[in-house]
Amino acid sequence: MSLMEKEKIFLSDKEVRRAIVIDKVIQGVCTIAEAAEVLSLSERQVKRLKAGVIKEGFGFLAHGNRGRKPAHAISDELREQVLAIIRQPVFCEANDSHLTELLAEHYNIFLSVSSIRRIRRSAGISSPRKHRRPKFHRRRKRREQEGMLIQMDGSPHAWLGEDKPYISLIGAIDDATGKIVGAIFRPTEDLNGYFEVLRQIITKYGIPIAVYTDRHSIFVSPNADKLTIEDQLEGKKANLTQLGRALSELGIEHIKARSAQAKGRVERLWETLQDRLRIEMALAGIQTIEQANEFLQKFILKHNAMFEVEPANPNSAYRPAPSEESLREILCVKEKRKLKGGVLSFQGQLYKLDGLPAYFPDTTVLVHVHPDGKLRASYPKQNVVYDLTRVSEPVRTKSQPKEKAGPPPTPRRPAPDHPWRKGFRIPNTGSNYTPDRTKTEVFGSTLQP
Repeated sequence: MSLMEKEKIFLSDKEVRRAIVIDKVIQGVCTIAEAAEVLSLSERQVKRLKAGVIKEGFGFLAHGNRGRKPAHAISDELREQVLAIIRQPVFCEANDSHLTELLAEHYNIFLSVSSIRRIRRSAGISSPRKHRRPKFHRRRKRREQEGMLIQMDGSPHAWLGEDKPYISLIGAIDDATGKIVGAIFRPTEDLNGYFEVLRQIITKYGIPIAVYTDRHSIFVSPNADKLTIEDQLEGKKANLTQLGRALSELGIEHIKARSAQAKGRVERLWETLQDRLRIEMALAGIQTIEQANEFLQKFILKHNAMFEVEPANPNSAYRPAPSEESLREILCVKEKRKLKGGVLSFQGQLYKLDGLPAYFPDTTVLVHVHPDGKLRASYPKQNVVYDLTRVSEPVRTKSQPKEKAGPPPTPRRPAPDHPWRKGFRIPNTGSNYTPDRTKTEVFGSTLQP
C-alpha cells in the first residue's frame, strides 16, 4: 500500500499534484529527473521533498503557516470593538474610507480601508455608498490659476439631523484647486448668505476674476429670459439683481449656468459634504445654526487639507481687496428714494441724512440696507455715504369746517307755478296728470275691463 493511501491530509491542488508525483518516485515508478521535469522543479528540490515525505508524511508538502494565525492579524478583541462602534447609528451612513478616518480621529484605532471593509462585510454590513460603473464623459479642464473662477451654490439639506428642519449651506469652491473658499449655514438660501460668502472670499483671498452660478432669482432677474431678440437688438436689458449689481461694482464677471452639470465641481462638493459633514456634526453634538457655523470653519480646514489640488499655475489670480468700509457698502441692498428737504421716506418711516450740506438739492439717493439692519444713504454723483437718523413725522390734524354767519339755511320748496307742478299729457289717455291727482283718477277709465 502506498503512502498516499496511509495518510489523509487537506492539501491544495498544487500540493496534491506534488504528492502524487513524489509518491511515484518513492514507489520507484519514475525517476527523480522525470519528477523534476513534470513538477518544473530542480532535482535537488525533488530530493528534498522525497526525503521530507518519507520522514514526516505528506503533511510535509503543506505550507508551514497553514492553520496558523498571522502575527499581524487583527485580534478578535479589536474586531469586536470595531463592530460595536460601526453598529452605532451615526456611523452606519459613513463610507469605508470616512469610517477609517473617524476611527483614527475619535478612537485611536488605526486600520486600513481594506481591513474596515472586510470587517463590515464579514458582519453583513454593507457600505452606504453604492459603487456604480463609472460613466465616461469629457471633463472640463480646470482653470490654471487660483481665483480665476469661483463656483457658488446653495444646498438645502437635513444638515442638523433627519428630525430637524432643513437648513441651507451656501458655499463657494475654487475651480483650479477644489478648495472651499467660503461657506455659511443659513435658514434658507438667501441674498445675505451669498453676501457673507463673497465677503469671506474677498477678505481672505481677494477679488476673483469670475463667478459661476445657476440662474436662481437671486442671481438673475426673472425678466431676463423674457427679452426677445428684437429687444436685445434695441439695447434693452433686464435690471440687475442686488447680487448682480454687487458683482458688477466689484468688477467680477458673472457666468450663469443653464444646467447643474455645467458647474459640476460645486455639485460634487455637496455630495461630499452631505456624506461627511453631516456625520461629523452629529458626532460633535451640533444642534443649532450658530454651532454649525462655528464647527464649519474647522471642518473646512480639514477638508481643504485632504482634497485640495495644486493648480497648473502657482500664481494667484485674485485682485487686491477693497477697504473693509468700501466692501461693506457694496455687499448690501441698495434702493432708490427721493430726497426732499434733506428727508426721505423708507419703509413707512422718515429719515434725514446726517451731515448733509444745507445747499444739497432735492434729488434721488440710494438707501443702503446692510445685513445687520443698519441704514445708510449715498448720492450716486458723490463718493460720500451718509448715516440715516429717523425723524418723527409731524402730526397732521384735519381742519374743522368754518361756521357761516346767520341762521341755518332752510329747505327750498318749488313755487306753486313751478313747471314741475304743471301737468303733462299721458299718451293715448287724453288725461292730464298732476301730482295732486291720484292714479285712479287718471287711469280709472283706462284700467276698466
